[in-house]
Amino acid sequence: MTSREIRETFLRFFASHGHTRVASSSLVPAGDPTLLFTNAGMVQFKKVFLGEDPRPYTRAASSQKCVRAGGKHNDLENVGFTARHHTFFEMLGNFSFGDYFKEGAIEMAWELLTRHYHLPADRLYATVFHEDEAAARLWEKIAGLPPARIIGMGEKDNFWAMGDTGPCGPCSEILIDQGEDMSCGPDCGIGQCECDRYLEIWNLVFMQFNRTADGVLNPLPKPSIDTGMGLERLCAVIQGVKSNFDCDLLRPVIAGLESLAGQAYGASEQQNVPFRVIADHSRATAFLIADGVLPSNEGRGYVLRRIMRRAIRFGRLLNLPTPFLSRVCDRVAEVMGEFYPELVNTRHIMTQVVTGEEERFADTLDHGLKLLGEELGYLKAHSQKILPGEVAFKLYDTYGFPLDLVQDTLREEGLVLDLEGFEAHMRTQREASRQSWKGGPGEELPLVYQELAEWPATQFLGYDALEGDSDILALIVESGHNAQAEAGEEVEVITGATPFYGESGGQVGDTGLISGDGWRIRVANTQKLPNDLMVHQGKVEAGVVRVNDPAHLEVDAERRRRIMAHHTATHL
Repeated sequence: MTSREIRETFLRFFASHGHTRVASSSLVPAGDPTLLFTNAGMVQFKKVFLGEDPRPYTRAASSQKCVRAGGKHNDLENVGFTARHHTFFEMLGNFSFGDYFKEGAIEMAWELLTRHYHLPADRLYATVFHEDEAAARLWEKIAGLPPARIIGMGEKDNFWAMGDTGPCGPCSEILIDQGEDMSCGPDCGIGQCECDRYLEIWNLVFMQFNRTADGVLNPLPKPSIDTGMGLERLCAVIQGVKSNFDCDLLRPVIAGLESLAGQAYGASEQQNVPFRVIADHSRATAFLIADGVLPSNEGRGYVLRRIMRRAIRFGRLLNLPTPFLSRVCDRVAEVMGEFYPELVNTRHIMTQVVTGEEERFADTLDHGLKLLGEELGYLKAHSQKILPGEVAFKLYDTYGFPLDLVQDTLREEGLVLDLEGFEAHMRTQREASRQSWKGGPGEELPLVYQELAEWPATQFLGYDALEGDSDILALIVESGHNAQAEAGEEVEVITGATPFYGESGGQVGDTGLISGDGWRIRVANTQKLPNDLMVHQGKVEAGVVRVNDPAHLEVDAERRRRIMAHHTATHL
């Protein structure tokens, strides 16, 4: 079966069982500031499960595009080095909103896998939450699984929760035995190792409880079902290949890379790494740009930039001509554009954005790789295995060379980084920046500000008003871009417009308040960068503030009046 047939079989099967076929939502979650990216099929249905978004249907099925790179769910550093990790993937899912429950979910899952995908029943296993006796009995009754192939697991592996409070419940995973040749040794077993012999292919979540703030589990009046099955993983199993990268969703992209590089994929596991990284990252790049994300230095754009730059760096290992990444992204559009027409519709934008980013990064990459190569040569000449943290910090702070690219390079050479040393230098820089940087003439800007050099100037409202409204464009916590900042954290805030005067020309910066829905920041100072970008420096007093939040900005009027009077008197 082709990937197209596998996806379509899933959606048609559930449509025939009364499910509404729902299109994939955007990779940018709508109305959910808790997530950088859509990372599961249930994300677009979260409010439905919570009872806040009534729908005309109680059953749904989808093939959802997902990204896991940044935040809690982050697979970026593993991509390329394993057969299964991805930044971008598709998740097949069926959902019941107070309709069928465990029995219906297990019945349909077993029928689809064994009768439509023709997976051998004698190689399938199921895990259950060890206290969920009902699920174990259903697997025995419906699938005829013997007790030896129904494995009880603990809460860590087989209990799912939407958050610290709210809907939650046990889950049951379906696994397939891929054979002894995939075994990692005599101790290989479900829940005992991380190898691919017993491969998880489908997770069925039984949402049956509501967890209160004090940890009590109360039964939900309408238990629900949320399932997820990775399309790439399923395709690999059905198509009989050992790696997701060999299924027909990714292999055509790798074939295009082989033509560009003049090298064959599969020659060695080490040589496979750059092929896999670029194939995966080009998919994430193409889909994110198609959904409106552009490379930048904050939030989602910052994650996209990291993904693109990692792909560009691995392109050097294959001696790919520069620029090359837009050509690989174009191949992604060819492979997946039929089901996802947004890839085709945004092709021209994607080409411009990707080519521009690659050209801008070329000099930084060349310089950084040259300096890193010299340091690695010194280590090898002196039989040393650890790169000092100070070296990695200098590459990052002075030359803008990303830390993850340093770590990737060391990994390939069998070397490691003194990460504690790097972090110690970062802490020292943050403290120095916090205490002493005033943006004086001739001073070098900290790296986090240098990265903002191409941002447009902040619109200054303060000549006519001491209050104004704008959106949060970026949040800087401990000298790094963050998607959010919580109560008690020191934060630097950048907005599109501001009434706050930034320190310059001998006049100190404004103080005051920035506030939004449930959060408040006390601004202790405002700095103006050389490109007239205003940076509000303060502390979150209440709530959680997130990038893209609407904000109300209010200058301390009395302090502004006193400062202006003093400033005028000084000039006189």
